[in-house]
Amino acid sequence: MLSFILRRLGLSIILLFLISFISFFIITLTPGSPYPWGEMNPKISPEVKAAFRKKFHLDFPLHQQYEMMLHDLFTGELRSMKDDLPVMKKIISRLPATLALNVMAILFSLSFGTLLGLYGSLYRGNWKDMSLSCLSFLFIALPGFWISYLLVLALVKHIGIPILGTQSYGVDFPTDLARWLDRLWHLMLPAIILSLAGIATQSRYLRSSMIETLRENYILTARAKGLSPTVVLYQHALRNSLRPLITGIGMLLPSLISGSVIIETIFAYPGMGQLGYQAVLERDYPILITLNMIVATMVLLGNLFSDLLYALVDPRVRLE
Repeated sequence: MLSFILRRLGLSIILLFLISFISFFIITLTPGSPYPWGEMNPKISPEVKAAFRKKFHLDFPLHQQYEMMLHDLFTGELRSMKDDLPVMKKIISRLPATLALNVMAILFSLSFGTLLGLYGSLYRGNWKDMSLSCLSFLFIALPGFWISYLLVLALVKHIGIPILGTQSYGVDFPTDLARWLDRLWHLMLPAIILSLAGIATQSRYLRSSMIETLRENYILTARAKGLSPTVVLYQHALRNSLRPLITGIGMLLPSLISGSVIIETIFAYPGMGQLGYQAVLERDYPILITLNMIVATMVLLGNLFSDLLYALVDPRVRLE
């Protein structure tokens, strides 16, 4: 187990360097001006532009820029081109909001996906299962940003219910509990939208696995011994059906991170996704590269976590 973890961590470090190399050259070679004031602004003197290029190493060849970027990234000296603030400081200030959003979305995806998958496997073939299948395909097909826009138009514009940001502004909350409930309300809607595709996908994975498991001989033997349906379902069938669900967890994390960019922007949610969207518009190279590295690290760790869960769920798996 330990040797497997060490090999995977070593491979992950190599992959991170490759990802940083590719993302750096894609971002820096994209057409456009890195200057926060624009390329053709007549009010900016050549001296100011030269000082800006020197500060952010733009007057060096690309391979040297990449080396300096890696040095500044790992030493914490990388700074934003827009406001000259440390990149990690800006990201850390947005990190709690994004973590709360993604953790909530993961909980929704796993809990409701598991419940719907179990329900569909128990009632497979009848109208209940067909209704859940149609609903799952609908959640997978409908874009999250489209549903988000409909919610914003319906709740904010037509009804006047505040859902944007992390809390309702201009409201005098009588207690701290009311303030926390308001923040939870602002967190719930984007988390639900972000988790819809995950709920549908996880439920389909578990439904198919459960249907196959319930046909196994050891399940028939357990029923023949007189075990209750609850014991057969949860202690025998469910545990042996979790491997596809674990695979879905590894795929769920990157989809949530990429989807949070759009969802956070629509709901004006001040997280890392919104910061990345603003950095794309402003061509803030250091923030984009740092966010790419953070996302890549989370994806690789998520895949490693999924592999380790295999060994916990299925003792037959040997990580050698």
